Amino acid sequence: MLPFWIALQFLSSLPIRLPGMPQPEELGRSLLFYPLVGLLFGVLLWLLDAVLAGTPLLLHAALLLSAWVLLSGGLHLDGLADSADAWLGGFGDRERTLSIMKDPRSGPIAVVTLLLVLLLKFAALVALIEQQQGVALLLAPLIGRASLLGLFLCTPYVRAGGLGQALADHLPPLAGRQVLGLSVLVCLLLGGYSGLWVVLLSVLLFFWLRQLMIRRLGGTTGDTAGALLELLETAVLLVMVLI
Repeated sequence: MLPFWIALQFLSSLPIRLPGMPQPEELGRSLLFYPLVGLLFGVLLWLLDAVLAGTPLLLHAALLLSAWVLLSGGLHLDGLADSADAWLGGFGDRERTLSIMKDPRSGPIAVVTLLLVLLLKFAALVALIEQQQGVALLLAPLIGRASLLGLFLCTPYVRAGGLGQALADHLPPLAGRQVLGLSVLVCLLLGGYSGLWVVLLSVLLFFWLRQLMIRRLGGTTGDTAGALLELLETAVLLVMVLI
């Protein structure tokens, strides 16, 4: 179960202590548990949604969103911000884009992007609470984290060394595809007809964003992976409101 604890430690702000430094093979296998961690996040958010029943609508949505961000430690929002800055400031140049991503400072594009994504999530949560669509809280984190598994299965990692390289090099491809298939099945069981639409549109958005990464960078980085997760989570919430 060590790969599961590695995944939970990396993807969340929960105080997880590992027995030692993980081996590269264990890091690679931890990707197989990303969808499970996403489902766990969803269950926690769904329970919080039930606890908050009866609270004022805007406060209800704000507390849900705050818990969501705190649970992930803002890790993927940071990747989204870095990617937004780099994509605009890179002017189509690969090396310049990669260089900007490593800059810890956030420019105005990063701030605006974060505000827009959080605003869309908040507005979607308000609508979903009104519609009593709590299943969206299960689907969005699951699909977001399953997308990371899918990304590392089919996209080169362009930065040498570090955690991302270990994940890419040691991910078992057959097991990864099986976990992705199981994740799709869970989405369909949880969401029914809505789940089918969510999965189809998420796949389309996934491959469009992946193509953008390939054209600009030749692959993915940790930052673009985080951006992918945030954008897919937001898209799932919006689709659940609109269908």
